[in-house]
Amino acid sequence: MNDPTMIAEWMNKQVWLLGSEPEIEWRQAQEEGFDTTWLEPEFGHLIRQMKEGARTVEWHRAVGELLERVQRAPMVHGYEYVEPSEYLEIVEECACWSVPAFKGEVLPKLHGGLLGRIIGCMLGKPFEGWRRHEIQIWNEECGNWPLVGYCPRPSSSQLEAIRAAGGRTELGWADGWTRERLASAVEDDDINYTIAGFDIVRKYGPSFRPVDVAEYWCANLPLFMMCTAERVAYRNFTLSVLPPDSATFRNPYREWIGAQIRADAFGYLNPGQPLRAAEWAWRDASISHIKNGIYGEMWVAAMLAIAYVESSFETIIDTALSYVPSSSRFTADIRAVLEGYRTGRSYEEMVQMVHDKWDETSAHGWCHTISNAQLVAIALLYGSNDFTRTISTAVMPGFDTDCNGATAGSVWGVVNGVDAIPSSWSAPLNDRGLSHLLNYREFRISELAELMAELASSIR
Repeated sequence: MNDPTMIAEWMNKQVWLLGSEPEIEWRQAQEEGFDTTWLEPEFGHLIRQMKEGARTVEWHRAVGELLERVQRAPMVHGYEYVEPSEYLEIVEECACWSVPAFKGEVLPKLHGGLLGRIIGCMLGKPFEGWRRHEIQIWNEECGNWPLVGYCPRPSSSQLEAIRAAGGRTELGWADGWTRERLASAVEDDDINYTIAGFDIVRKYGPSFRPVDVAEYWCANLPLFMMCTAERVAYRNFTLSVLPPDSATFRNPYREWIGAQIRADAFGYLNPGQPLRAAEWAWRDASISHIKNGIYGEMWVAAMLAIAYVESSFETIIDTALSYVPSSSRFTADIRAVLEGYRTGRSYEEMVQMVHDKWDETSAHGWCHTISNAQLVAIALLYGSNDFTRTISTAVMPGFDTDCNGATAGSVWGVVNGVDAIPSSWSAPLNDRGLSHLLNYREFRISELAELMAELASSIR
């Protein structure tokens, strides 16, 4: 049926698939340095229509065409950042510091990274989309602040106290993931992509191409289990818009966090080889992201590769940053975190610095690569090499809580190994995990770690 009303209703429900978010594109284009002055009246008109509820089929079409025009816009004069998206151009802007060769046993560290990632994800998952004060109110009233365990289920009296304090009064879709009900790692994109990265290398080999990643997604991942840039890129693949164009065609989320959470397998599989880890991460990221969206994945992959041979989180963060363009917004903002740490600023001051720059009530600020990368760096620096404190300080500030808990837990786990992770965190998961991937719907975490370690050892 070609009913225009039905079509418009469906399109309005699938904004993230269509990329029809002119406010986000307006800010994204300005941050990238595009000169969009000549497009301002059209942006303003479409944004007003959106706020008035006039998102018709024609409106979606106009937004899509506007997004295409942004890609043809010139850069503003004097833009201060140098942010290429092509790999060889990226490398030209990087220092790429060397690290010692890894000579130890892969499995304990890789298993630690994988388990740490899954635990951090499960800690943050119930609070995804919550504001910082909402996370604090819920957990304070339940006796879990600072966070020392999975999300608690409040009693009736605690729920009344939460309501009186102005907090959220229900978990909604996360109701089954409290510490009282959690019995395994549940499905999540942070877990999906970690398994996918491993399976891509296993299937296509170390020379896998960006188009192989695109093919793998279409064959193994459901479209609606993907978000923002990944969902738009997936749509683009089905329209025969292939990498690298799939990252920019009508994609206002091209610098959001999606690629950053896909890095882990490429770090796990490259012990002590951050350059190769970062290059693999680029191949993966370039199908859906550009510039700082790519750099986030390269940085995390490099951190994990370095974590096999370095125990100082400050050194890991700093060294991995050498695999990111030095004149990028990403580098400038991670350097600001390092500088604050080195000059003695407190954890609370650093978290506030991120909140002052990035608006957690804005989807763009909440889900951007850089805001969340900063919080990961803060957690690793201020976590005092304590697992609980590290993943908790990644989740407590809000923003993309499950992603940040997962990444911080992953780096910590590789540094310290699986035996250092407290059983109070691992035992509730019963070594079990679920994913949306076709051939990994259910898995044993330890068995998956063994498969990854075997692959890593075979390609060293």
